[in-house]
Formats: sequence, C-alpha cells, structure tokens
Amino acid sequence: MAVLNKIRQRSLFLIIVIALALFSFVLADLFKSGNAFSGSDNIVATINGKDITREDFLQKVEIAQRQLGPNATSTQVMNRVWDQEVRKAVMETQYEALGITVEKDQMRDLLKTALANSPEFLNEAGIFDEAKLNEYIANLKETSAEGYAQWVNYEQSVASNALQQNYFNMVKAGLTGTLAEGELEYELEGNKVDVKYVQLAYSSIADSLVEVSKSDISDYIKKNKKKYEVEASRDIKFVQFNEVASVEDEEAIKSELTELLKDKEEYNSNTKENETVKGFLNTSDNEAFVNRNSDIKFDDRFLFKSSLPSTIADSLFNLNVGETYGPYKDNGYYKISKLIAVKQIPDSAKVRHILIPFLGAQSAQPDVTQTDAQAKATADSLLTVIKADRSKFESLVTEFSSDQGSVSNGGRYDWHPYNTMVPEFNDFEFEGNVGDLGVVKTVFGYHIIEIEGLKDKQKAIQVGTLARKIEPSEETIDKVFRDASTFELAVLGDKEFDAAAKDNNFVVRPVNGIKVLDENIPGVGNQRQIVRWAFEEGAKEGAIKRFSVPNGYVIAQLVAKHEKGLMSVEEATASVLPIVRKEKKAEMLRDKVSASNLDDLAASQNVSVRTVSAVNMKNPTLSGAGREPLVVGAAFGLNEGETSGLIDGNNGVYMIQVTKITPAVALENYQAAANRVEQQKVNVVTTKLYNALKDAAEIEDNRVESQIQ
Repeated sequence: MAVLNKIRQRSLFLIIVIALALFSFVLADLFKSGNAFSGSDNIVATINGKDITREDFLQKVEIAQRQLGPNATSTQVMNRVWDQEVRKAVMETQYEALGITVEKDQMRDLLKTALANSPEFLNEAGIFDEAKLNEYIANLKETSAEGYAQWVNYEQSVASNALQQNYFNMVKAGLTGTLAEGELEYELEGNKVDVKYVQLAYSSIADSLVEVSKSDISDYIKKNKKKYEVEASRDIKFVQFNEVASVEDEEAIKSELTELLKDKEEYNSNTKENETVKGFLNTSDNEAFVNRNSDIKFDDRFLFKSSLPSTIADSLFNLNVGETYGPYKDNGYYKISKLIAVKQIPDSAKVRHILIPFLGAQSAQPDVTQTDAQAKATADSLLTVIKADRSKFESLVTEFSSDQGSVSNGGRYDWHPYNTMVPEFNDFEFEGNVGDLGVVKTVFGYHIIEIEGLKDKQKAIQVGTLARKIEPSEETIDKVFRDASTFELAVLGDKEFDAAAKDNNFVVRPVNGIKVLDENIPGVGNQRQIVRWAFEEGAKEGAIKRFSVPNGYVIAQLVAKHEKGLMSVEEATASVLPIVRKEKKAEMLRDKVSASNLDDLAASQNVSVRTVSAVNMKNPTLSGAGREPLVVGAAFGLNEGETSGLIDGNNGVYMIQVTKITPAVALENYQAAANRVEQQKVNVVTTKLYNALKDAAEIEDNRVESQIQ
C-alpha cells in the first residue's frame, strides 16, 4: 500500500504539471513565455511573509476558470483568485497570531450544517447521515483525484469561512461603548451654541487673480505624498476601424428578405420542368420555410402583446392571419413577420404536479433507476389512483415526486404566467380546462398534472419571422481593411497621428491612466493585447501598432509612460490646483484684514454679520455658509461672548463670536448612548475590518515580474 500511495502521489504531481502546461498554452493571454520556475519568478506574491507560488496560483486560476465558464475573461478570473488569495493570507496572519483553528469535530459540525439539505447525504428519514458523507469522500479519494482535490478545496473554504466568522465575532465581542463615550456622543449632539459670524468668501476673489505655479503644486504633492502615490500607467490614443454594414449592405439585406415573400419559378432537375415555389406570403408550411431561409429558427409559441417589442407590437397585433409586416430592424437583424394564428389564452395558471424522472432525464438524481418506459408506467398508475380519489394527490407528491421545488407545497405551482414552464408542460396547462388531469412527458420526466386554475384569457398570436443578421458585405470588409492599412502607413511614416485622422475624418480616442493589469479599453472592450503592448519593455512614447479586434481593427499610439511613484504635476493639477488656489485666497483675504471684531470686519469688507442658532458638533453646518467643521469646532472652544481670530474654512475665511452656550441636559445614566456607540462600532466591522487589515499588511505583488498578466 505504501508503494501504491507513493505512485498515486507522484501521479497526481504529474497530472498537475501537465494540466498547468496545457493551461499555459490555452490561456496564452494570462501569462507570457519565459523561465517560470526560477528565482523570484516563481513567487506571485508575498503577503505578511507568506509566499504564494506560481504553480499554486495558476492551479486555482484554472479551477476558477472552469467554474466561471467561458464568459469570464482570463484577467477577471486572475483578479478574482488574487483577491481571494490576498484575503486568505491576510486573515491567516491574524488566525495564527491568535492561535485559532478549526478542529476535526468542529469541521464535521460545519459540514453537517452546510450539507444539511443535500439529498445525497440524507437518510430515509431525511436527516443528515455522516456515514453517507464519509462514504462519498472515500469514494472520491479512490476514483477521482480531481474530484477529491475539489472536495479538499471545498472543506478549506468552509473552514476559512468559519475562522473568519469566529475572528469577526471575537473583534465584535471586544468592542464596547463606555459610559464616557456615551456621554461624549450625547453631548456632541446635545451641546448647542449660538454664534454670529462674518464670512470672507473665497469666491469673492476671481480665480484669474490667483497665480498658482508648477512649483506650488509640486510642493503640495511632496507634503501630501501618500495621497498622490500612483501605480505605473500608460496613456494611449487610437483610431478604431469597425466592420459594420453600410447603408448599401442594409438595403441589400432588406431586398433579399422582400424577395422571399414572393413565389418564384425554379427548374426541377427531377421532372425536367419549371415549377412554382411558394414564397413566405403564400406558403402553408411556415415552420419549414422559416427554418430554411432565416438566421433565427421558427418559434411556435403564442405571444401576448406585452411579450412583443413595443415598437412593433401594435403593428403585429393589427394584422390579419396570413398578412406580413416588415422589413423592420430589431436587435441587429432585419425581419419580416407573418401572422400565422390567433387564439385566446389565459395569461396565468395554477397547477399541481408529481414528477417521475427516468434514467437520463435532465436533473435526475443519481439514485434514479427507472427507465423511460418504467417511469411512464408509474405515472400512468398514479394518474389512475388520483382520478379515483383526488384527495390522495398531496400524499402521492410527498411519496413520489422528485421536484424538490414544489414538494413542500403539495406539488403546487401557484399563479404563474404563460410560457413559464417547459413547452410540453406549458401547452397542457394553458390549453386545457380547470380540473383537467393528465400525464405529460418533458425533459425532466413524466408529470402527472392537475390544472387548478386559469384566469384572464387574452388574445395571443403565433408569428413566423424571417430574420437576416445585419452584417457587412465582403466589399465593406475589404474597404475597412484598406482604410486601416492606409492610415497605419501614414502614421508610421511622417504623418502626425491626429493630423492623419483629421484628414480622413477618423475619430481619435484617448485613453489615459491604463494600469499594467487592466484589460478593458473603453470603446473596444477586453483587449489585454493592447495593454501588454503599452507596458512592453522597450516600448517608446510615440510607438504605433495595429491590432485586430472583434469586427475590425485598432491603430494605437503610445502617448505617455508614467512610472510608479508620485503623481506628476501635470497629472495632479486638476485635483491640487483648487486646493492650493484656496490656500492662496485665504492668505490674500487675511492680508486685507486689520479688524479685531465682527462689526469692524464686516464694515471694512462690505459684508454682513450673520447669526446662527443651535449649532452642534454632530452636524457642523453654518446656515448661509455650508458645512464648516473646523469653524464650528473653534466655536465650541470659545467662551460665551468671546470672539475668535481668523479661521480658514472650507468656503472662506471666518471670524466668529459665541453669543450663547446651551449645554445638553445632564442625564442620570448614559448607558443608552453608550449602547448606540457600541452598535456603531460593531456595524462597521463587517465592511471595514478586512480592508483595515489589508491596508496594514505588507503585500508584495509580483504578478507582472512572475509573468502572470
């Protein structure tokens, strides 16, 4: 056995290595070529001293890619796994420091809770059976290395969630609101002051009169380094050439559709004679005609007016059977629709059913052993029993139905609209009458259905639609290629990018601040190839490159390279300029003031003295001036009748005088306020605790260096 175990271990290792190699080949967008297993290249990240290796990271990315499916891009998957791994490492640091773990007994309890409703782990009484779980795990371990690895990951996820919950609960338990904090909270809201103030508004000085130099902005950035630290980024601009149908292409598509309405003469090679082939207008086999001539297959459902596109609903509903409407444009297609049939259909139904699955039916559980014929026989037998005594329906649901979504409700699906169920089920309930009983076969098995209610019959129509996708012709595609090539040659020569675009009426689109792990280019979508090119070692500002993108081409130019560090003066100007300008205005306003009281200040500056009552610290707002926490805070530091010096606020320079102080009414006990403080602290744990731990963690991100991008 020991030898077998070693072989299995090594086989698993070989499988992992092979899988990683294949994954690297398939997801070429995710990582570049190079020596992936040497030195620091093999460490994707180091978080609080914990290394995340390239092999482990890519394994998890591969699993996540399978789980998320083809709609998730490689970069989205990678970033998702990255966030999970960072969180795991950050939290594990805390667990280790506190010595908290999930032991075997607790793990069993967690699995019991998590899997309590999983049918495969329930006994005959519907109770979780640990023996079934053990059997399941043992079987996985023996038969599927991949399945067992996924199970281990699941257990680790359950344990991690439990540890995190324990940790968060411990933090919450350690948070209290003291009586002193409660008293402070109460007084911040309850203490009030009445003030008079004079505001010298920053807006009284025109921006044009304030000179802000590049050195002023640079000095501010240096004083506030943390606020203006930036990652490496790139600026590009591009012209996009889209392969879209021209007006001529669309007219040709509409013409082709219109021709399909008409009967035509065709030579029959079998009879050696010409014969008339009916067009869409006169054909009686609408389904076959649509399926033969349309880009969208025939839909035999009846539709209410509310289910049709609002732009054509009235037009279609006003047709007579056999009449057509179109061509019209809808969702990227040109269409011609023909009214085939009209009927009155209830808009909602209420039914109950029993589902008898068979081997191979959709969603059938592993314990299903009946064949199609056996399931049909069972359903017919149950139908006979129910017809004899309908009161037995509910007990038979409990005993026989496999539809867990309705068993607890007696097999009932309450009022639901037309076309909610699969077609066969839908046809039975909406084309029958209240009280009808029958057996219907669907992809899920055999249903014994009773119609309990139908209401609100309405007009519904069956429409046959010929559709042709609006696509560019070969001529249009060739022209787009020529235009892109001509522009590319011009800008690779001596022609300036913007000038060449202007000469040909092409739109130049700038994209600034692209980060190394970004994938989306506004207007183009997921284009990692463009991002990678912009960050290639040796790529120079001004470089030009052509890219094939879905339905066309992009000619891009690398405009600027911004390295990691402090934001440049040019980049920061938009946000820093107003701040520095405000500081300079405050200084200019102060220099004009010699008055030491409100009346003199107001008179000298030709402004008024304003009065505000009942100002508190909880809502530091001055009526007529706006939110001014620094000014209000200064007011609470003054005695009644005392006047402040000049205070630089958010919206101006202020002088204030406290005219009345109204302390909060003292309470015998501040426990209620303390409880509110405690609850406020607890409420932010879930949203802010992890982010605080992450900000404090030492995270070294080597994804680019280890060639995972």
